[in-house]
Amino acid sequence: MQSLSLASRQLNQLILGKAAVIRLAFTCVIARGHLLIEDVPGVGKTTLANGLASVLGLDYRRVQFTSDLLPADILGVNIYQRDTASFQFHPGPVFAQVLLADEINRASPKVQSALLEAMEERQVSIDGMTRALPNPFFVIATQNPAEQAGTFPLPESQQDRFLMRLSLGYPSGEAELALLLGEDRRQLLGRLPPLLQPADLLQLQQQAARLLVSEALAHYVLALVQASRQDGRFLVGLSPRAGLAVLAAARAWALLEGRDHVLPEDVKAVFPSVAVHRLPTTSPAGSAAEVARLLNHVAIP
Repeated sequence: MQSLSLASRQLNQLILGKAAVIRLAFTCVIARGHLLIEDVPGVGKTTLANGLASVLGLDYRRVQFTSDLLPADILGVNIYQRDTASFQFHPGPVFAQVLLADEINRASPKVQSALLEAMEERQVSIDGMTRALPNPFFVIATQNPAEQAGTFPLPESQQDRFLMRLSLGYPSGEAELALLLGEDRRQLLGRLPPLLQPADLLQLQQQAARLLVSEALAHYVLALVQASRQDGRFLVGLSPRAGLAVLAAARAWALLEGRDHVLPEDVKAVFPSVAVHRLPTTSPAGSAAEVARLLNHVAIP
């Protein structure tokens, strides 16, 4: 946990004034979830994604998603070798512990769907052969708002593969002044040391998975899930998989709090980030506001 605290401190020095978002990002990774960071260009999405991969000490590859990207550019391809009269597989960047998918919604739906199997089952199937991905394996993706030019909205099945969706937002005036007067973020990023090893992360994930969840707390999560299905403001409700995601994230949050059991406060801390991208709404207030209203409406047992 000491290394994790140091890693968090390093990221807070890189991304100024966003301690809550950084804590949620670490929570997502400890819960073995994929992370989607959505915001307007220029607020530090890619810097956060690169910094997170660096301090975790994981092997990572960055792919810039564009409209002409092909599935083989991510997954890999079999190439015929004339000297051996056989095909040799050339793995793509997905065969890394962390895949940084920068501006994922600028790629076509065909390319986006190429990641579905990798994100859900942590394996890829190419030309009839299934190949396992490294352990741990994460996708940390950034995306621009859907209303911006040149974007393809992520389908619901793709969004559901992400445990959390986070938004950085603009920094405070104090943080932005420090950013203007400080060192270039790219230079700071290049000096970030790896502060954890893959074995450390796997151990943290196992510890989080063992945290005690009482029956009363499970009923609370169930009440939230069922309320989302009965609320007419949402086009669809939360799935059973979403309920499991809330519990996994709450366990990881409780671990970061130094406890061996999960409290309702842990659920409330992670619920918006887990639910907002899974609950499309027609309400003018938007999904974030409606999810916050739902969370306040459901009583803690």
